[in-house]
Amino acid sequence: MAFRRSFLLGLGALVLAPFAALAADLPNLNGKTVIVVTENAYPPLQFIDPKTNKAIGWEYDAMNEIAKRLNFKVEYQNTSWDAMIQAVSEGQYNIGMTGITIKDDRKQKVDFSDPYMRSEQFMLVRGDEKRFTDAKSFAAFKDGLIGAQPGTTPFYTAVYSVLDGNEQNPRIKTFETFGATVQALKTGDVDMVLTDGTAGKGYVDASNGSLKLVGGPLGTEDFGFIFQKGSDLVAPVNAAIASLKADGTFEALNKKWFLDYKMGQ
Repeated sequence: MAFRRSFLLGLGALVLAPFAALAADLPNLNGKTVIVVTENAYPPLQFIDPKTNKAIGWEYDAMNEIAKRLNFKVEYQNTSWDAMIQAVSEGQYNIGMTGITIKDDRKQKVDFSDPYMRSEQFMLVRGDEKRFTDAKSFAAFKDGLIGAQPGTTPFYTAVYSVLDGNEQNPRIKTFETFGATVQALKTGDVDMVLTDGTAGKGYVDASNGSLKLVGGPLGTEDFGFIFQKGSDLVAPVNAAIASLKADGTFEALNKKWFLDYKMGQ
């Protein structure tokens, strides 16, 4: 996941129509219940507040506002990343949100909303790391280990943009959750984790100097919400996303979560 915004690039051109006109045209879902699933593992997008033990974050604020504008009731549930796409594709949940990169292979299983955020991949390392400073020097550091979740953008970036294109490369250690990769980094079991700038910034802010981001961006990705194929929620949610861009709500959320919010404070 500074400053601001090499980590979070522009969210696209704002819609020029007045917000009032957009709001008037938004669909009304008549109070229906929509089940939204997430992982709560990507601060500041979505995570558990260590002070209150409540789930908070950019995506929660955005989804709550989408629900308000479309007049539906949100029921939040949690699942692991490796189960999420399949579960949404099978209709166990109506919407999935966890900083999900829009990719063609995933489109074969689920429908995506329009992008609501653009981010880049960065290297997250321990605060005292001096053996490498970017992807090239990490690749040359033959003992360096990467922690990653299989099937995620960071995993494939590690394989094809940092290492040698071998998905079985022993320098990649796999974990079930992103949080587990960060914990392995902290304890010295791996030496680097690739993360989008938004999540990385959240972990760095909460680390009291024990983590840092190094090197330049290793790729740009657009995030979208996911739905079961053919879902009738896609068009309304896209309309709401357009209105949130148009009236500056997304910009306000960016300021709240990427500039003003301090993890653990």
